Amino acid sequence: MLRTPVVFLTGASGEIGHTLIERLSEDGSRPVITLDLKPLDPSIAPRVARHFTGSILEPQLLERILSEFEVDQVFHLAALLSTRSEFTPVTAHQVNVEGTMAMLEFAQKQGESHGRPVVFLYPSSIAAYGMPGLDVKAKAGKVKEDDFTNPTTMYGCNKLYCEQLGRYYARHYKQLAPETLSGKVDFRSIRFPGLISAFTVPSGGTSDFAPEMIHAAAQGKPYACFVRPDARIPFMAMPDAVDALLQLAAAPREKLTRTTYNIGAFAPSAAEIQAIVEKAFPGAEITTKVDAKRQGIVDSWPADVDDSAARKDWGLSPRYDLDRAFQEYLIPNIRKAYQG
Repeated sequence: MLRTPVVFLTGASGEIGHTLIERLSEDGSRPVITLDLKPLDPSIAPRVARHFTGSILEPQLLERILSEFEVDQVFHLAALLSTRSEFTPVTAHQVNVEGTMAMLEFAQKQGESHGRPVVFLYPSSIAAYGMPGLDVKAKAGKVKEDDFTNPTTMYGCNKLYCEQLGRYYARHYKQLAPETLSGKVDFRSIRFPGLISAFTVPSGGTSDFAPEMIHAAAQGKPYACFVRPDARIPFMAMPDAVDALLQLAAAPREKLTRTTYNIGAFAPSAAEIQAIVEKAFPGAEITTKVDAKRQGIVDSWPADVDDSAARKDWGLSPRYDLDRAFQEYLIPNIRKAYQG
């Protein structure tokens, strides 16, 4: 039986997964297969050729997928996110590190079996950084990929290590073997900034103070922001994040000078976000009640990132700057969600 070349998404039930499934199925060049701990939402399930309900930590399940399909491209989205990782570091390591290792081995076997490199897309995070203090953060400005990589969170540690694992598989895998085994995994990683979505209710993430402000204002509820007004990190609107993943996936290998790329779109302070929200919702009640622990994590992330390599190598060009992200995407859609 001939195996079918497919795109494989893990963690497919999240919002990035949903949007990617829509875009990949519209493209139609390859069937999409998915894996998640839960079944796919009925609104998206018909776009998928096959969905597997289970964990990336189940070897038998990965072996089954390996035997049935010829995977050309992997979008490895499955992860335990930052806040939960901080409460359960051992589980975070199992899911985020051991799970990624299992997927890299899966891609390596696929590449060896069908003789072509498997393009492996990995969403990393600004959490991979660790700034030593506010004075350094202020002076550093836009931070490059290889600077200040001393994360202070479990999630950040996991992401940084997996970036290095991916680079190892792509360039140095089993380098003492008689034959060259590296290059079967074409690993490509994006270090995402804070992502803001108009269609997902914030779930307590470290960068969620921005969307939480809009959701509260749209519902007419008071909101106490958990970071100082001067707190500043880079953000991006969700549609641009998905565009970036697809752009990087499509880029010719020879154009890429790195395995991990920074991306960003705008880097407002909490006070600037508050001013935009208050203008859009004149009755908004926004105050500040700093959560010292979460503030500490935000302070450890850069005020902005240097994404010149992504712009030069594969044409990163976000559609949404600060004004457009709020006026055209976030505010109208969130307002609509709470009307009627």
